[in-house]
Order: sequence, then structure tokens, then C-alpha cells
Amino acid sequence: MTDRPTCCSLGAGLLTSEEAEHYAGLFKVLADPARLQLLSRLAAEECEPMSVTELAQGSGLSQPTVSHHLKRLTDAGLLEKVRTGRTVTHQVRSAPFADLRTVLQMD
Repeated sequence: MTDRPTCCSLGAGLLTSEEAEHYAGLFKVLADPARLQLLSRLAAEECEPMSVTELAQGSGLSQPTVSHHLKRLTDAGLLEKVRTGRTVTHQVRSAPFADLRTVLQMD
């Protein structure tokens, strides 16, 4: 008798086609090193919203490039914009990441 690995499932169970498309889209957005760096910077700042200018400083990216990446993250629902007067800042939305953790959790 051979030892076979125990089968396991994803924490969310079987995904529907729509759910698989949704999560694949999120992973595609996250599969960019610049976006991951910007995201980690936003998360490291104790969830304080940051502006494009603040994120461009120290990232080595231009403001238009940072804006492009923030738009992709925001459109995917991973970030939200916070408007205070004329200033627009961005912050991490925690719910989508909790969903991703659930999907990736192996039982």
C-alpha cells in the first residue's frame, strides 16, 4: 500500500465560473511588482491614505505611472479613493483581501 497525499480543497470550496473569473482578475491586477510595492506601502502606513505624490516619492516611479497603477487597483476594488477638499488619497480596502485569503486557504 502506498501513501497518497491527503486531498484538500480551497477554503471557499468549489468556485463557480463567475467566481473564478472574478478572483483571476484580482490576481492579474496583483501580479505586477510595481502594484505590489505601492500596495505594500499603503498597507505599511498604518492604513493612512496617501496621495499619488506621496506614493511617487520614494517609489522610483513617475506620478503618471503611479496614477495608472492606482487606477488599476481601484478599478479592481482593492483600493478606495478618499477626497478631502482638492486632495485625493488612496487607501487599502480590507474586504477583498479577506476574500482572497479565504479562497487561498487550503483545508
